[in-house]
Order: sequence, then C-alpha cells, then structure tokens
Amino acid sequence: MLKTCPKYYRSLLPVKNPGGVKAFGEHLRRLREQRGMSQVELADYANVSNVTVHRIETAQFAATIDVLLSLTKALQIPLHELVKVPGMEEAD
Repeated sequence: MLKTCPKYYRSLLPVKNPGGVKAFGEHLRRLREQRGMSQVELADYANVSNVTVHRIETAQFAATIDVLLSLTKALQIPLHELVKVPGMEEAD
C-alpha cells in the first residue's frame, strides 16, 4: 500500500505510540530551544523542511531514521541523546 500512496499521505498514517511521539516532539523542542535555535534554523541545519520540524515537535509526524540522523548532526548530539526522552520508560 505504501508504494502507491503519495509521500505526503505516508506521514499521515496512524502511529503506534502517539504518547511516545508527543514526548519525543517535546524533547526535540527543548533540545532546539536550549541551543537557541528556531524551527527554521534547525530545519536548515538538518536539511529538512521547517514543516517537518514543526510536525515532529507537535506530534503530527513520527520522524524516520534518516530525519533523526539529520537532526543529530544539526543539534551536534549523539543519536542516543536525541532519542532518550526524559520520563519515558525503557522497553524491557
């Protein structure tokens, strides 16, 4: 099914963990703000659209691994720091 869906609609598919997506978005926003960056600046450094950053931060979109890697480079942090969301329990 995904091969026939336009790229835009793929991002609108339901996520399996909406609470985790929301917590991650808030975590990303805190990391960005701690560095004094706007959404547009983060998007530019990560080579993604500012709409993508906004959608991730507002839990409208679950980031793919390639976007996560781009964000780590832009924020100059290791991947584990980006995905370790405070307050979220680790899976057993």
